[in-house]
Amino acid sequence: MRINPKKCVACGNCTYVCPMGAIYIDPLLQRATINRDECVECYSCYNGLSKEVLPPATVRFVRRTLANFRVRFEPEPDVCPTTAFEPDELTWPRVVRRAFSDPRVPHESTGVSGRGTEEVKTNDVTGRVGIGEVGFTIELGRPGIGARFRDFQEMSRALAAAGVSFEKNNPISTLMTDTTTGDIRSDILNEKVMSAIIEIKVPVSRTEEIIRIIWEVEKRIPTQVVIGVGVRCDEEGEETVVAPILEKLGYNLRRAKTNIGLGRKEIRDLTKSAPQTEKKELVHA
Repeated sequence: MRINPKKCVACGNCTYVCPMGAIYIDPLLQRATINRDECVECYSCYNGLSKEVLPPATVRFVRRTLANFRVRFEPEPDVCPTTAFEPDELTWPRVVRRAFSDPRVPHESTGVSGRGTEEVKTNDVTGRVGIGEVGFTIELGRPGIGARFRDFQEMSRALAAAGVSFEKNNPISTLMTDTTTGDIRSDILNEKVMSAIIEIKVPVSRTEEIIRIIWEVEKRIPTQVVIGVGVRCDEEGEETVVAPILEKLGYNLRRAKTNIGLGRKEIRDLTKSAPQTEKKELVHA
């Protein structure tokens, strides 16, 4: 994304809609400016502001004139009065920023929009996580923080060293040059995204081991890490195997979602329920 300096009137409205804090008013140029290194190409500024086509020269003249009388002329806070934002033509490797940061843009490698696979939170169609297994979603980044692919590589390398297999249809996995080592393409390691998700599954017996690996990596990377755990419920719709492990590690469990398998074709055809799957979000006490 770029801001046309010939159109910008430095009203400052765009600085409030950028979720990464990447837009600021340059005091020398007197124009809104984008820190391209911090911009994740989420298009929140372009899509989040209404666009007017007021003549920039007129707006600047009116603002300067009124300022002499200590009167301020400001546009509505959700408006770019001169339509100063102009999307760049993104090329590799910068294009990966938008693919992960703008939820409306599908990944070319998977055809799925968003930061993870279609079933990252549901297990509803494929039944990826089976009985006796735990599915982990490891999300790096958040609005205002973001994460670079070198942070993801730090995490994926540690998991790969523990012999963990990555979900092959996950967008992060498709960017790995070697899934056995967790290495990610070197040409994108400095690219920054708002957030993305690494997906793995392991036997229940490895639950604590995986969480402790994540904890160790979290200390070394400058971003936020959020862990999601997906497990199968029992016949009563409860989960009593993994929950005690997580509670022992200090987590206050929150049931984020329970699915009953109605997305599966055979279930839709037969109108019968499938085994329930529970997803937990972890809050470390």
